[in-house]
Amino acid sequence: MPEEYSIARESGEVILKINYEKYLKVPSLEDDPNCMSLTITKLAEAGNATKLIFYQKRDYEYEFDQVQLLNEIAFLYNRLVKQKDLFSLDALSFGGAFKRDQEQRYADIQKIIFQLLPSDPLGCYAELKRMLRSERIKLEQYTVDAEIQGQQRYVSLISYLLSLLEKTRLITIAKPYLSGYEVGDRSVYKKIFRPVIKPDFMFTKLMATYPIGGEEIGSYTVKNTEITVFKLPDTIHTLYHMLPPEFKLSEEKYEVLDAARKIMAEHKPTAEEFTQPERMRQVFFNVGKDLIEELAKYRNLQLTEDEIIELTEILIRYTVGFGLVEVLLQDEKIQDITINSPPGQSPMFIVHADLENCKTNAIITRSEAESWASKLRMISSRPLDEANPILDTEIEIPGARARVAVIAPSLNPTGLAFAFRRHRDKPWTLPLFIKQGMINPLAAGLLSFLVDGNRTMLVAGTRSAGKTSLLAALMVEVMRTYRMITIEDTLELPVRPLINLGYNIQQMKVASAMTKGTTEVPADEGIRTTLRMGDSALIVGEVRSTEARALYEAMRVGALANVVAGTIHGDSPYGVYDRVVNDLQVPKTSFKATDIIVVANPIRSADGLHRSRRVTSITEVRKFWEDDPLLEHGFVDLMKYESKNDQLECSTDLINGDSDILKSIAGNVKEWAGNWDAVWDNVTLRADVKKAIVDVSDAMKRPELLEADFVILCNDQFHRISEEVKEEFGSLDSKRIFFEFNEWLKSAAKKFQTK
Repeated sequence: MPEEYSIARESGEVILKINYEKYLKVPSLEDDPNCMSLTITKLAEAGNATKLIFYQKRDYEYEFDQVQLLNEIAFLYNRLVKQKDLFSLDALSFGGAFKRDQEQRYADIQKIIFQLLPSDPLGCYAELKRMLRSERIKLEQYTVDAEIQGQQRYVSLISYLLSLLEKTRLITIAKPYLSGYEVGDRSVYKKIFRPVIKPDFMFTKLMATYPIGGEEIGSYTVKNTEITVFKLPDTIHTLYHMLPPEFKLSEEKYEVLDAARKIMAEHKPTAEEFTQPERMRQVFFNVGKDLIEELAKYRNLQLTEDEIIELTEILIRYTVGFGLVEVLLQDEKIQDITINSPPGQSPMFIVHADLENCKTNAIITRSEAESWASKLRMISSRPLDEANPILDTEIEIPGARARVAVIAPSLNPTGLAFAFRRHRDKPWTLPLFIKQGMINPLAAGLLSFLVDGNRTMLVAGTRSAGKTSLLAALMVEVMRTYRMITIEDTLELPVRPLINLGYNIQQMKVASAMTKGTTEVPADEGIRTTLRMGDSALIVGEVRSTEARALYEAMRVGALANVVAGTIHGDSPYGVYDRVVNDLQVPKTSFKATDIIVVANPIRSADGLHRSRRVTSITEVRKFWEDDPLLEHGFVDLMKYESKNDQLECSTDLINGDSDILKSIAGNVKEWAGNWDAVWDNVTLRADVKKAIVDVSDAMKRPELLEADFVILCNDQFHRISEEVKEEFGSLDSKRIFFEFNEWLKSAAKKFQTK
């Protein structure tokens, strides 16, 4: 049995900690009557506790609701210990066989209360129930008054004890399962007590067991992590249950990892090292791998190369990394991770591409939250304190990138809270959005035409509407022969993947509008700097604050020369105008530099449980208004979302060719000037090209053909074929272009291999 226990008081909690390091079995309330007995007797001594922790190689933690069940039993046990006179024979004069029988019965009931109650409260209750039935039958057999009174007292004692037990929540919860219950059967306890498990070398806790009554609706594997998804009974919640490799290791491997972590903790990375996270992780990986090999050799533990690498990856996750968040981020289907304050009291929540909102079986602790905050301060070189309680930055780990937002006191009165937005591994593309239903082929063709026409565009929408993803897809439409400059306060755009795909991009990072006192260049200065960096398309991650004026300066300077595009919060074209002019103080005349506003918003299902991302309008901003674009018809919808058919539909203005922006683009192209039919023909040609990519991907069952690396090849080929057809036939013959493109597409798709 354990040698020591302690009572700790942390953040208002009273924690009973019991050391089971030398215990030969895994400590468990639900499986081990000795553990339950010891726990209840210690709770009886210590008074109410709010949390219970058994520590061995892992920490087994029982949260408040489960500990309260034991507190009631401990209180009852303590009360009965102090009332031992209840269990002695009264002064009634009787003797002989009846007296000997009664003495044995009182001895039996004392054994049930003082031995069975703390180790098996349900067994105690079941035994008392059976005993009551039996003793009531015996009562009818007695004829001597003294014996009847003695038996009545005994029956009353049993009834009294049962009434006390029935007032406890443990018995109330367990009653439906107690029919035929046998002492020593722990199956019912497994339905009630479920510890959160945390290995010694970790801070994050995990509900490793599956939920009782949960309906499994899916499962898959991400690297070595088992993912199982459950619908939970009596709730609309979905549980994303993960079981990563660190929770399936042998005790010997745990010992190696724990020893390695303690050694690695002696060298804490400096702020300078955190500014180069990739290099730092590689250095620590090399050191950790050597360390694990040495520790395994010292313990005569034979490990394969794959096992050593797995242990090293786990070690890095829980030293210089972000623990189980990294496991979650490696799942490409996860879009958002949120951790609410105070840490340690609620699980992580996620937004899943297929399952939408889910809760997970992982809970971070306060110490881990504080560790993350320190790392993020060093990675970003931005403050996070009472004067600056908001931090926006980004992290990059093997296999994933994510934007991170942190709020801390004084803004957050209960501690630290985090939101991780996972960036897609590859840039979004218009064909991918067609496949997902966010746009239709005609909208994709129109957007492609507008990008090639070098328009100024704002992608607007609410949070999580897909603004940045759509902006990234528009970047893919820019021909690789052009240069782009991106400017962001938190790096979200897929610049590195696009550079790897041959794009000419210069990335710039500026100060966050919500952070003060950093050495970073303000956003407005950054935008003005781009105007001195040569002929380039300008992509602004998000228009938030004073940089809006500088952006519109860039729009005016760059109009008709290069694409200028960015994202902004707003749920409609007028909402964008209101934010830009009234909130960000951009002059009305400057706002006219905006050519196109694309609005994306989430569309909810009738039951409120599901939502889909949709582009709800593509609107042009006309220039001949003076005071209010809404009243003076300054906004003209080119396409508008119709909920009845869940599609973007062309407006009559677009169908009739009444679009100043498209006419303006046509005016700069000899073949299109004054010829609306030719313009419309090119828009629909682009739509057919995008649809053809999706159709080939579906027919071949190769979703990778919708990814940026293949779509960029398609875009290049489309422009190349267009040029060749024009040279050969003297005009942009859409039918000929599409025929040749389609023939190339079928051949290229068969040969294409993902990198």
